[in-house]
Formats: sequence, structure tokens, C-alpha cells
Amino acid sequence: MRWKGRTTSSNVRDNRGRGGTGLRVGGGLGVGGIVIVLALALLTGNDPLQMLSMLAGDGAAPTSAPRPADGSPDRDLEFVGVVLGDTEQVWGELFQQQGARYQEPQLELYTASVRSACGSATAAVGPFYCPADHTVYLDTSFFDDMRRQLGGGGDFAEAYVIAHEVAHHVQTLTGTTARVDAARRAGQRVEGADGLLVRQELQADCYAGVWAHHAEARNRWMDPGDIERALATASAIGDDRLQRRSTGTVNPDSFGHGTSEQRVRWFRTGFDTGDPARCDTFAARAL
Repeated sequence: MRWKGRTTSSNVRDNRGRGGTGLRVGGGLGVGGIVIVLALALLTGNDPLQMLSMLAGDGAAPTSAPRPADGSPDRDLEFVGVVLGDTEQVWGELFQQQGARYQEPQLELYTASVRSACGSATAAVGPFYCPADHTVYLDTSFFDDMRRQLGGGGDFAEAYVIAHEVAHHVQTLTGTTARVDAARRAGQRVEGADGLLVRQELQADCYAGVWAHHAEARNRWMDPGDIERALATASAIGDDRLQRRSTGTVNPDSFGHGTSEQRVRWFRTGFDTGDPARCDTFAARAL
């Protein structure tokens, strides 16, 4: 992915190395352990971020790569700024076509732990979007975890992760997030293979594909194999694959993101069409 030298967003806050607690979830829970905690949170109706934060132990915290001391460019900061800036362009244009104005989100880089309007979290939670403060939170050590633990990685795969979180911001602006939250408050069961949470996450995958479609059409910045690496990353973080790695079994009743096949297919739908209207997972009879 040929991203260097492009315009960066002014909405990135670099708070790496500031105010971290040095805590790691569950004394070092792996990806599978995190999945189990999130599943329990969904089943009990508790806030997943709060549960993960409460489980913070004394294990060594994952750390982002140190900032260059010699004044050379900071790769992570520049990369995140370029990708976020491109999502701003794409969604700004798409919203304008619908007669609306896109409100740009913030993106905060942090190390080890962070406090957001949605609660405290550690890097083990992975990248997340908080609708209460319209901010994406990212410890870039997650990109290392993608390569080491999940078998994904590469610039475009990392861009997909950022675009997925930005897609949750789009859902907040369009009212999707509020509708899912309202259903939860009304006592509706939102988790499970056909639940609203899975539909919300698959729509975010599709929206990430929409961004990639328009970004590539304008920039021509993808290298051979980029889309395959992004799809491999989407596949690696499917509920079925993570649960199988964690427990050896798959429990669709606790799904919150969709299967590997579903995540790949909905990203591909967005990428192939570039049309957000094709991402209506809530109306789809079969996911």
C-alpha cells in the first residue's frame, strides 16, 4: 500500500506514553480469553469495556513502538493520520451526496491503557470506537498482535482495522448505534449469530469495504496482495475462528461480530460495489 507522503488528518491525538496504568487485561489474557469475557458481558448485559478493565492485572503491558528519538518520521503516527484523513474524504463526499454533512471523528493513539467517555480500557481490548465522545482509540501494538497471533497484517490490513472503527462512527451519525442500544435497553436479545450486534459489526465491515473501494479508485495505492491480506485479517477475527482457537468449540449464541466467512463477504460487498446502501445487514434475511 503506497500511502507515504499523502495528506494526514488533523484529528489525531497522540497520547502514547502518557498516563498509562501499565496494566494488562487479566494478567495477560490472550485473544481467546478476551472473546470469552466479551461473551459473558453480552450474556449478562454488562459493559464489556468495564469488565475487561476490572480484570486488569499486574502482567506486563503491551507497548507501542517507541517514537523515533532522532527526529525521523514516526511511521505509526503518519500512517494513522493518512488513513484517517482518507476516510474523512470518502465519507465526507458520500454524506454530501445524500445532502448531509459528515462530522469527522477524533482518533487517539495511546499506550497500554486509556480513559474514554465509554469507560477505561487497556490495549488488550484492541481498537475500539466510543460513540459518547466520537473517538476511535488505538494502541498500535495491536498491529503487532495481528501479525503474531492472528496471522494478519500489512499496511492495508491495518488500514482496514481503522476503517472498521470509523465505520462505527458512521453508524453513530446515521442513528444505527442508537437503535441497537435502544433494543438492548428494551430487553431485546441483541447477541447471537443472527443478532443485532452481529449485523452492526458486519455492516461496519461492509462500510470499511466501501471506504477501500473509493480510496483505491482515487489513490491507486494498493499493491498486489493487499486485498488478500485485508481479507485474511477479516477472516482471522471472525467469532467462529477466535472461539475455536480459544476453547476448541464454537458457540453461535455468543457471537458478536460474525463468522470469518461473513466478515470477508460483507467487506467484499462494500469493496466491490462502493455503495453504502448495499451494506444494509439489518434488512438481510441471511447474513
